[in-house]
Amino acid sequence: MKRTAYRLTDIVARFGGRVLGDADTTIDQVATLDSAQAGHLTFLASGKYRAQLAATRAGAIIVGEADAAATQLPRIVCDNPYAYFARVSAWLNPAPQALPGIHASAVIGEGARIDPTAHIGPHVVVGAGAHIGAHCVIMAGCSIGAGTILGEDALLYPRVVVYHDCVLGNRLIAHSGAVIGADGFGIAMDEGRWLKIPQIGRVVIGDDVEIGANTTIDRGALDDTVIEDGVKLDNQIQVAHNVRIGAHTAIAGCVGIAGSTTIGCHCRIGGSAGILGHLQIADHVEISSFTLIGKSIREPGSYTGIYPFSSSVEWRKNAAHLRHLDELADKVKTLQQEIEILRRKD
Repeated sequence: MKRTAYRLTDIVARFGGRVLGDADTTIDQVATLDSAQAGHLTFLASGKYRAQLAATRAGAIIVGEADAAATQLPRIVCDNPYAYFARVSAWLNPAPQALPGIHASAVIGEGARIDPTAHIGPHVVVGAGAHIGAHCVIMAGCSIGAGTILGEDALLYPRVVVYHDCVLGNRLIAHSGAVIGADGFGIAMDEGRWLKIPQIGRVVIGDDVEIGANTTIDRGALDDTVIEDGVKLDNQIQVAHNVRIGAHTAIAGCVGIAGSTTIGCHCRIGGSAGILGHLQIADHVEISSFTLIGKSIREPGSYTGIYPFSSSVEWRKNAAHLRHLDELADKVKTLQQEIEILRRKD
């Protein structure tokens, strides 16, 4: 399919910035510095990739003010090249349009309200009393529970499951296999056996949230699990019951968040990090990948708890020393006391 080409001057008129070089250069797609060809627009967002500028075959490049003179290629100069690239990429690669209507194989519960502009795909189940907003796209095999409310312009990829009574905001994107509103892990021990605690809260999700494939968000035990506006969740994340995630926080894949923890706004959490339950994480906190958070973080900043890797032989030796750290600490304390006694005698 032939793609529409746009001049750099057209792009700048739409997204801002300024052009250096031939403003009539046309581009029809975006690409990386390495793979770009004529007709492609690429970007330089970090100085560590500046050496690749000489070899790129791109038709044009997006750069920051600091790199405006680093290449003679036609270029768009802006404040944030990566964000600029994201906007241009979304413009050049819009999501496929789905036609309004309800597929004949869909099952619609009694009292469900579906906006006539929504698309309901094959084998979708919409529970009784659910509400599907305008321009939503619900792809094949999705299940929407009874009483659930889905805002406008939401996109649910195939086989997303939303349990009953959840509230999902506008422009939600949920990828395949995501489960929203399953029971939280609520159990109580009684005479040697576990009793299930009914999970009677909801999941409430704000606007412009994206949920990755196979990510699970449990409903609250009593109060709600809340995901605020603009949160971005990667694939295979576990969000336990009564967790609250603040606006515009981004969480990478395989993170586990235990119950009743509150995460602030504009946080960034690296892949496979673990956060224990009933903690408070401040706004603007960055947590490195594979870090375990075992107590609340009250101040913004970057936090890391990764044990550095080494050769297997060295790791075993260090692990052996770690087993005796408490014993070593006692010995050091004893030595400090003996030194203090000697100093007093002197």
